[in-house]
Amino acid sequence: MTTDKFEPSSDTLARMTVAERQKYLDAKLRSFVDYAYKNAPAVKERFDKAGVKPADVKSADDLEKVSILRKDDLIELQKKNPPFGGYLAVPISKLERVYQSPGPIYDPERMKAFALPPEMTPDFSKGQIVMNTWSYHLVPAGLMIDKALRSIGCTVVPAGTGNTDNQVQIMHDLKVSGFYGTPSFLKIIIDKAEAMGYDFRKDFNLKWAVVMGEMGGDVLRKLFTEKYGISCLGGDTYGTADLGTVAVGCEKRSGMHFAIDAIIELIDPATGKRVGAGEVGEVVVTPFEEVYPLIRFGTGDLSSYVSDPCECGRTTYRLTKILGRSGDAVRVRGMFVHPRQSDEAIAKYPAISRYQLVVTRPENRDEMILYVELADEKVDEEKLKADLDNDFRSVCKVRFDRMELVSKGTIAKDAKPIVDKRSY
Repeated sequence: MTTDKFEPSSDTLARMTVAERQKYLDAKLRSFVDYAYKNAPAVKERFDKAGVKPADVKSADDLEKVSILRKDDLIELQKKNPPFGGYLAVPISKLERVYQSPGPIYDPERMKAFALPPEMTPDFSKGQIVMNTWSYHLVPAGLMIDKALRSIGCTVVPAGTGNTDNQVQIMHDLKVSGFYGTPSFLKIIIDKAEAMGYDFRKDFNLKWAVVMGEMGGDVLRKLFTEKYGISCLGGDTYGTADLGTVAVGCEKRSGMHFAIDAIIELIDPATGKRVGAGEVGEVVVTPFEEVYPLIRFGTGDLSSYVSDPCECGRTTYRLTKILGRSGDAVRVRGMFVHPRQSDEAIAKYPAISRYQLVVTRPENRDEMILYVELADEKVDEEKLKADLDNDFRSVCKVRFDRMELVSKGTIAKDAKPIVDKRSY
């Protein structure tokens, strides 16, 4: 797949005029749609069903002729046609890795690396020891970030999540200077260190952090900077396991710049039409990804965008922040939890007649409580909690904080299985 003329650098693209960049992206889109139609059977089937030929897509505006691909759609497609539902456009033998995200959804490793914040140049990061607390197990985040950090000369500690005591020891003994993970997990590590008697600012060498994956992280970023002297790079970064990096912040902290290797739309969930600057819409992405061409993939995340040029000199539009969800899934501590997953975990236990997951955010940390009504009150409650904890974590890739038994009739018959009560 090639564009009509040339391949400018990422920085050049980010600083073009809006009209120049759109002309380039439209040319690349035409070539990409033609490639995807010929190489990914599911793309051809979707276009044919809509009565759209590749030649009908001449610009980004023409993408509205094609329906949005939802995560639920992808789950069903992969069930019917495993493992990738017809969206893999290269032989599976060409893939370096295959991941499995909650859903479950199989994700091939993409050709493009995870996008690091603009401040993280090789001169900045070479030789620094960085703790990467994103999971390395089945999901892509850990390995994708690991690869990107090593590419600019960092020494990476593949810490993953959990085991807080050990995380504190590693950070202290190795004089770790950088951190990647969720803001709430960094706060947990700092709190644990202080509970162990350390003066975190004095006794540790943590200079910078890239914290993402949670809404409402601004309060913690401010705390990290002002109280602990930790520079929070990139302002924020937004991406998903299905798409990789979608938008990344810059040194001016004025929003997250659209990725320049994708078409990003914000769509009104009620009308299906694009919204203007400042209006709230669902983030819909068409990544120029030859391995896995997910044309018009709906993330389910709601945001708005800013069209004015940034003071950093980049002219790309910028997402403001993630404002919520348009669908039933919720993001908890960086992982999506969908009702179909929680239903699958609960269905193994006939002693449970009804349940509801409630997500809150006390003290700037996502908390998920599982409320359960029992059909059989003679059940061994402690064993039920232990077994369900393991099964829920296996299916959803994240654990609930606690389970509470409630009396019959407490949870309404038509109650949503997952309720998000967080406010930011």
